[in-house]
Amino acid sequence: MKISDKTKYRVLEIIPGALVWVTFILAILLSFWKPLWVIYFVIVFCIYWLFRVLYFVFYMAISWRRFQKDVSTDWLEKIKELPDWENFYHLVVLPTSKESLEVLRSTFENLETSHYPLDKMIVVLSGEERNKESFLRNAEEIKKEFGDKFHRLLITMHPDNLVGEIKGKGSNAHWAGFRAKELIDELKIPYEKIVVSYFDCDTCVHPEYFSCLAYKYITHPRRERAAFQPVALYNNNIWDSMSLMRIAAFGTTFWLLTELAKPDRLFTFSSHSIAFKALVDVDFWQKDVVTDDSRIFLQCFIRYGGEFEVVPMYVPVSMDTVMAETPWRSLVNLYKQQRRWAWGVEHFPYMVWHFSRGTLKTDKGEIKVPKIPFWKRLKYLWNLGEGMYSWATAPILMFVLSKLPLWVGKNEIGTTAFFQTAPLVLKWLLTAAMLGMVVSAILFLFLLPPRPKNKSPFKFVIMLVQWALLPISLILFGSIPAVEAQTRLMLGKYLGFWVTEKARK
Repeated sequence: MKISDKTKYRVLEIIPGALVWVTFILAILLSFWKPLWVIYFVIVFCIYWLFRVLYFVFYMAISWRRFQKDVSTDWLEKIKELPDWENFYHLVVLPTSKESLEVLRSTFENLETSHYPLDKMIVVLSGEERNKESFLRNAEEIKKEFGDKFHRLLITMHPDNLVGEIKGKGSNAHWAGFRAKELIDELKIPYEKIVVSYFDCDTCVHPEYFSCLAYKYITHPRRERAAFQPVALYNNNIWDSMSLMRIAAFGTTFWLLTELAKPDRLFTFSSHSIAFKALVDVDFWQKDVVTDDSRIFLQCFIRYGGEFEVVPMYVPVSMDTVMAETPWRSLVNLYKQQRRWAWGVEHFPYMVWHFSRGTLKTDKGEIKVPKIPFWKRLKYLWNLGEGMYSWATAPILMFVLSKLPLWVGKNEIGTTAFFQTAPLVLKWLLTAAMLGMVVSAILFLFLLPPRPKNKSPFKFVIMLVQWALLPISLILFGSIPAVEAQTRLMLGKYLGFWVTEKARK
């Protein structure tokens, strides 16, 4: 009997969640049956995690030095040394849903302060038809205030309930991309002369961002096959948000900083930039996935047979931390945000499927693409798979399940020397692994924006001490949402796109 493609794909979706649950079930069962085995495993796992922490600290240090250098560089002066630089344009795509005029205005005010010539920028603000009334009202204000600041300001509205789409940022950006292409064709700007920045609508860029991006794009030997990933900060409302929000947000920043130091591992994440020509070749961001910001890298990577890269940028962009009207809603929203990010596990079946078939899904159906070398396919599958697996399992194994075999094995092996020293070994390993927390806490203080006048200097102490909550954050807003995301994919309970609520004091 022939197995359908749909069934084959479902099997691939089951694999990540099944590995997580097999790990947890075996850890619990073996704690009662073979507690010594589990203790050995936990110690080995903690040693592995300690090496991961040292690896994290090493690459964090590299990225921090590069960050300091790049944010202090006058990139516009470097740009002006390049021939023909005036003929390159920035296209900024800003999908929006229910964001307030205050949020949109702050983003446009920030764009206006860029050191790069504004007459070389095309900005697209794309709203949702289901929020038509509020969007048109906000768009009119934005057009009135900023319509003459850029080369072009394009206001467009994504229709609701189009076939083959899910409600989300990706479908909005997909629509906006094609509308931008129509404008660019009308202006007769060569695709190769345009680099696109795809931002969350609360994204505020460093003044040197567009100059740095233009320099890297123009000087790249294969600029049409490259994306550019900045450092993602969450500083817009950092002084007003809760401690757990700050820890989760900067945990993401520090993870990204370590990844930037190893470009061969990079995916695009959140706000990023990419060659317009590449976007056209893959029909823009995919309109039926939740994690469109990282999927676009895979679309291009597959389209070009693995000949596509993400270039690190150490000039930052800043977004909002999760913050709602009440602390409880903030916590719920943080959980949903982390679950949505963990839904990046949907890339695993997508990668296996398209890597093995040598095809790419586009608006025109699946098209044949060049074959990706085996070692590249294996490397990217391992990077994604191991990362998602560790995200879901590591904190629970280290901080929760590591206690179980020590508790249930007291009667059976409690008198052995190994059993009696195991708690001390585990304690030492976990304490040593806290080095990453100490480094994060110190670096966090350097990345903070200036303290507002209405905030007490004592707030700095809170900002430092809050990192003691890291183990709690890793479990409640790391492992658990990641386990839920992978379990949902395993069971076919697909996650829709959830828009993070934006609230500011």
